[in-house]
Amino acid sequence: MTIGNHNGTEPAYKRIQNAIRERIESGQLGPGDIVDSERELAKIYSVSLMTARHALADLAREGVVERRHGAGTFVAQPKIHFNRLLGYTEQMASLSLSVRSRIVSSSIVNREHEIAARLGLSPNSRLLRIERVRSSDDEPVAHEVCYLSAEEFGALMDAPLEKVSLFAKLERDCGVELAYADEEIDATSADHRLGELLNIPRGTALLRICQIIFSTKGRATMYVTGFYRSGRHTLRIRRFR
Repeated sequence: MTIGNHNGTEPAYKRIQNAIRERIESGQLGPGDIVDSERELAKIYSVSLMTARHALADLAREGVVERRHGAGTFVAQPKIHFNRLLGYTEQMASLSLSVRSRIVSSSIVNREHEIAARLGLSPNSRLLRIERVRSSDDEPVAHEVCYLSAEEFGALMDAPLEKVSLFAKLERDCGVELAYADEEIDATSADHRLGELLNIPRGTALLRICQIIFSTKGRATMYVTGFYRSGRHTLRIRRFR
């Protein structure tokens, strides 16, 4: 096995990491595949056991691999990074992952006074409420509830959102171009209902993101509350959009 085009001044642990990354990016290693052990890496690259351990530990901290006690080191499932305004379907597509949505409920409500106010509507305004479970590779990974003005976007109730991006429907069919979001982010845990919907134990750690999504005209268009499995999602903050 070759390490690749690296100069001799690069630290040995970095060369090992780059070689593993190259194997993942080229498709030689996929999610769930086992990675060479510390002893195997030390032998292959003629380095100390400590150097090989350092290389794997850094990759594990970055979420590239995961270490399972007594079993070895495996390529981790790709994580979805929330660092720009994309619909969930678009986020998954950026990682070459397919996404499927299950509509849990779709209805018109008029008692969500606080959400209506956040959307710049009168407190008793009718809102379209769409609740979905998002899955990747048949594994439920996120639960989202979206609210929009029923007067403007009521037709979306009949849209095939199991297969189509809501962002795309808004932009293509409704002529609304989305631009940015104000977000509230915290950590929480799954209650009984979320546990059943996401097929996880009650109390499992979740990332909760509440968004007010604005159009390019500066108008609040959609309010979204999402619960995301923390093992499959990370939050990355960038200074520039």
